[in-house]
Amino acid sequence: MHRETMAQFVYNTLAPLYPDIRPALYFTNPFQLLVATVLSAQCTDERVNQVTPALFERFPSPELMAKADKVEVESLIYSTGFYHDKARALLDLSRSILRDYGGHVPDTMEELTRLRGVGRKTASVILSACYNKPALIVDTHVSRICLRLGFTTTRDPDKVEAALALLYQENQWITIGHCLNQHGRRVCTARKPQCTACPLSSNCPKVGIEVISRAISDCSGQVR
Repeated sequence: MHRETMAQFVYNTLAPLYPDIRPALYFTNPFQLLVATVLSAQCTDERVNQVTPALFERFPSPELMAKADKVEVESLIYSTGFYHDKARALLDLSRSILRDYGGHVPDTMEELTRLRGVGRKTASVILSACYNKPALIVDTHVSRICLRLGFTTTRDPDKVEAALALLYQENQWITIGHCLNQHGRRVCTARKPQCTACPLSSNCPKVGIEVISRAISDCSGQVR
């Protein structure tokens, strides 16, 4: 199957299975989603959702976050990991939003990625969820699936994003990013992909799957 044909097969198959494209992170405005997404680096969404209610009660806006005591912010976000760096990023990006954007979270990739702690993935989350702008959210799950499907030969997120941008129309970007993420979490997992339960299996080249299966088998044999 040609790559372009495979891409549309993937879209048409997964889109009905994962219709809810809302972020799993709790938020009520762009600033809160920006904060939550920064905190989600190297942390689960579930953990972030446990932390943000208390954080947003104290600092619900960039105005208040910009004036926050760093030690207090660190204590509130401690369990998300890398709390020193994340607290520094939250204070700095809040000040930048006030100084450079009139207190409003910007709505372009270029402006968002100028903020401390904000890369293309975080910016894409904001653009798609808050401003309904075409954006491809590429995380570890998306990169893994794209490699297995043969869409890319690398897991580099920038290269994966570029490959997906060529395979899909802009009006499909938000949906395909969400679908690949959810499918990677639920079915096409890193260690034990559930190929027999996967609706893509009949056309999937399964790049690298045999290597994973062999490694797991070898480990099981050593345990015995």
